[in-house]
Amino acid sequence: MQQTPPSSRSAVSAESPDSAENPGSDDGNEAAGSENVFGLITPEDWYRIPLQPEDRREASVSALVKRQFAGVDDQPALRRQAQEQLLGAAEAGVEQGGVVLYLSFLEAAGIPLSASLLISRLQRRFDALDTVSALSDKGETSQVRLPAAGRAVRRRRTERTREARRLGSEFEDTVVEYFVPVPDRDEVLMLTFSTPLEPIADAMAELFDAVASTLRWQKKA
Repeated sequence: MQQTPPSSRSAVSAESPDSAENPGSDDGNEAAGSENVFGLITPEDWYRIPLQPEDRREASVSALVKRQFAGVDDQPALRRQAQEQLLGAAEAGVEQGGVVLYLSFLEAAGIPLSASLLISRLQRRFDALDTVSALSDKGETSQVRLPAAGRAVRRRRTERTREARRLGSEFEDTVVEYFVPVPDRDEVLMLTFSTPLEPIADAMAELFDAVASTLRWQKKA
């Protein structure tokens, strides 16, 4: 796993399209003047797509497509389709209040371990008991304590996505969500992990928990 440096919650930090290819780039948020910063450690083969502003989002997707199709010049239709799908996924993340999207390109024995992580912010006050109560009818929900970030609520659930139905998949996506209060703010950081690999859902959930456990807060100097 590669460490993601602590990042400013006042802005998604600037980076060039080339540096966007580095999955260890820093995460971020807006809310100008905030002193809270967060960092996260993700696997090296997770590709990071900053979702705001739009030009950075598009540049990052273009860089990813360029990397995935390196040396392949005879598949323009497939390349265009991949770019459209990735942009669609990124735009869907923006609609959910996302600030950063990670896509997994991990493999085991040549088999892709498909997964994603959307980092979002919710403008609401966090109360662990109320959150557990509100979410308990939509999955396995519990209060947890992250090693560095402190108290949080974890929910695991399954859903049959539109993409799965379109592809005729018999499996449901496994979703693991973390709701973490932002220090000194009426705001919640939401980590949404997802994988379509139902047969190894438990193993993927353990990986998601390991990534979530690295979340940490720092005070901006």
